[in-house]
Amino acid sequence: MTANLQNPIFQDDAKAREWLEARVWPNGPVCPHCGATGDDVTKLAGSKHRPGLYQCAACREQFTVTVKTVFERSKIPLSKWMAALFLLTASKKGVSAHQVHRSLGISYKSAWFMMHRLREAMRSGGLAPMGGPGKTVEIDETASGRIEGAPKRARRAMGGFGRTVLTLVERGGSARSFHVEGTTLATLMPIIRANVHRDSQVMTDAASWYKFLPAYVDVASHDMVEHGDDEYVRYEGERVISTNTVEGYYSIFKRGMKGVYQHCGEKHLHRYLAEFDFRYNTRVALGYNDLMRAEALAVGIKGKRLTYRRPRGIAQPRAN
Repeated sequence: MTANLQNPIFQDDAKAREWLEARVWPNGPVCPHCGATGDDVTKLAGSKHRPGLYQCAACREQFTVTVKTVFERSKIPLSKWMAALFLLTASKKGVSAHQVHRSLGISYKSAWFMMHRLREAMRSGGLAPMGGPGKTVEIDETASGRIEGAPKRARRAMGGFGRTVLTLVERGGSARSFHVEGTTLATLMPIIRANVHRDSQVMTDAASWYKFLPAYVDVASHDMVEHGDDEYVRYEGERVISTNTVEGYYSIFKRGMKGVYQHCGEKHLHRYLAEFDFRYNTRVALGYNDLMRAEALAVGIKGKRLTYRRPRGIAQPRAN
């Protein structure tokens, strides 16, 4: 990130727009309304036209690179959007909206909404099953966030936490996290069945709900480690039985949620999970650097919108 701070896209809106167009339209402008390209798209460069405006001859609509993206209708300069994008992708445990508000000189409300738009762009929505022949998928769940509206005694009994996160991590590959209502078989097993390849080796801890996994999910094998007996790794020939990979994911996630994002509303948790999944799936071990990670997020803004409407008389929700 340090070497990128002098990049002109952080000071010049025209340079920022050119950088964004090169990532969103690697083969030239594409009309977001009808998909027309090539000679059907003309750049409007008259003195009366706003920067980056194009005209589509096929559908007669005008557009810019931000149309039908999370940047659409934003009044914040693109150079500041690029700075926020780089900050979020280069910070391993995230960056708070207050930090962005101070660093970019914009209001806290604008920074808060910017970060949620960028998190929305990080949501991949991958549907292909994880794992496969010879691959291992580790599965675990954790509690995140305080129990909203619960009495102090109930919060204390659950260690102060009440929202459940389920995460599947393919060793040497990607992570996929879900905000779930609890740890019942009816909640967990359909998610695992839909997201794990049937030829995968699955590894979990010895929580009671995972003991029934083979009866609900068809996989190559299922192994458990007994954390209650201080067992964290077991070797069976060349096979390493553990959930240390998914635990490593949670170590970063929890440090980010407790140390950076100290107040996360339950309705926004899925976007924070998308953020941590995105950075994990574009980590250095998979061949990414900060610039490549930022470029991946720039591609992800397409076809996504996140609008904010505050009903009259209701206070602004507060989150980092």
